[in-house]
Amino acid sequence: MSVPGPYQAATGPSSAPSAPPSYEETVAVNSYYPTPPAPMPGPTTGLVTGPDGKGMNPPSYYTQPAPIPNNNPITVQTVYVQHPITFLDRPIQMCCPSCNKMIVSQLSYNAGALTWLSCGSLCLLGCIAGCCFIPFCVDALQDVDHYCPNCRALLGTYKRL
Repeated sequence: MSVPGPYQAATGPSSAPSAPPSYEETVAVNSYYPTPPAPMPGPTTGLVTGPDGKGMNPPSYYTQPAPIPNNNPITVQTVYVQHPITFLDRPIQMCCPSCNKMIVSQLSYNAGALTWLSCGSLCLLGCIAGCCFIPFCVDALQDVDHYCPNCRALLGTYKRL
C-alpha cells in the first residue's frame, strides 16, 4: 500500500509544517495598500495643551443654522365627511344640510310603486267596487318623504319597492 489514502498521512517534503511568514515579508507582500500621510508639524486643530499635557479646548461641534422665518402662515382647512344617511319609514334625528340645525324629520306619505301594484292586484282579484283603493289609505304600502320641520327642505325618500 504505497498510495496514501484518507486514513494515511502522506510522507515527503510537502507534508512538513512550515513557519508563517515574518512581519517584514507580510508587509512587503501587502505593499499595494497606500500608507497614510504623515501628520503635519504644528498645531492644526487649535488645541491648546495644559500643564498636564491634555487638551484644554473642547472640539468644535456642528451647530445647525438658524431657521429661516417663514412669512407665509400655514392655513389648516378642516373637512367634515358626513356618512350617508339611510332613510326608513320612521322619523330620524339628524343635522339638516340646508339650515344646519339638529332636527327630527317630518314624514309625508306618497303613493309609490307598491301602492299601485297592490291596487292592480286587488282589481284582478275582483275588488272593483272600491276595495282596490284601500292601499292608498295604508301608510305601510306608501313611499315616505322626510322633510325638515324648520326650513321645509326635502331631506330624503324611502321607497318601498
